[in-house]
Amino acid sequence: MKKPLRHGYTTGACAAAAAKGAALMLKCRTPVAVVEIILPGGENVRFQVHGQKIGPDRASCHVIKDAGDDPDVTNGAEIHATVTLHPSPSPVPGGEWGGIVIRGGPGVGRVTKPGLAVPVGEWAINPVPRKMITEAVAGVFAPHPPALAPHVTISIPNGEELAKKTLNARLGIIGGLSILGTTGIVKPISAQAWTDTIDASIDVAMACGCRSIVLSTGRTSETATQRFFSRSDAKSPRVSGKGIPETSDLLPSALCPLPAESFVMMGDHVGYAVRACARKGVRRLAVAGQFAKILKIACGHEQTHASSSKLDLQILAGWVENSPRLSRLTSHVSLANTAREILEASARDPELIAMVCGKAREFLQRLAPGLHIKVFLAGYGGEVLYYGPISR
Repeated sequence: MKKPLRHGYTTGACAAAAAKGAALMLKCRTPVAVVEIILPGGENVRFQVHGQKIGPDRASCHVIKDAGDDPDVTNGAEIHATVTLHPSPSPVPGGEWGGIVIRGGPGVGRVTKPGLAVPVGEWAINPVPRKMITEAVAGVFAPHPPALAPHVTISIPNGEELAKKTLNARLGIIGGLSILGTTGIVKPISAQAWTDTIDASIDVAMACGCRSIVLSTGRTSETATQRFFSRSDAKSPRVSGKGIPETSDLLPSALCPLPAESFVMMGDHVGYAVRACARKGVRRLAVAGQFAKILKIACGHEQTHASSSKLDLQILAGWVENSPRLSRLTSHVSLANTAREILEASARDPELIAMVCGKAREFLQRLAPGLHIKVFLAGYGGEVLYYGPISR
């Protein structure tokens, strides 16, 4: 019997627990080993507290984030909280919530681009975690709040290094990690982290004035699009794909050059990302990937992960066999084990590429009929094999 996957807790829940622990120690002047907080859904959860320190006017501790069985980059990170009491409850940089001031410390990022859940210039501590921290600290001092205003500082000692493994910098969160979470719970192997990041990336792009978005399935295809769309001669680019013409219509001036915010990593969540672009008002869209991923899209898969969609080479074999211009490739397709093998065995045949990319675009247009969509095919070395349809 397969063992069920274990859930974990968000950085927001850990920050709230650490803040409650520090507040309790500041009030009672004694170390605290365990705290209990209420998650947004009403569940009571207990957290172990570590690194307890009590000073004359402050107390601090940390909670070690347990992400359960989710492969979260912040799993094992120390989420620190320091609580101090200040004579004035007046607002300070970092924001004030119900008389309790919450700010970030080392390892917590600041927001530098519009479109996120908190304004530019604020610490990257999202609204639900702020509310959780506020309620946890306020509950310690209720029903008789202190005359002095509690100030809570959240920090993550190695947060700046961990943030380099995330998309924070692209979203405009600089200097560290974000304090996130809407439920307090991390579900194992959940797609929500991806889709939340896709939504945030599109929101940032739109807030920065971008109406053209490039969605990429992976880092290689994204790097290829970034080079392609940033060329100084991008209106008439040289494309290395065999048979792809050089034409000023290949890249509409409205699409180039594109700012960094226009590039959104969607991973395998093609259907979600394309619909999100349509919902949020994107006008022009390029969907980029390598041949295996583009073929999956052409076959009608909204989710292109190997575990959730079977790459049916028989479908491609049928297309090739029924095409007078491509039937010569039937043996290559029927004998191949992978999509990449087909691409290489066909010597990157431009008609094969154009057919697969065309069918992929047809499927994408069905997902978002109002969008102007093009397909970008990156080679396995990062070269451009196709970008179209090509205007004539």
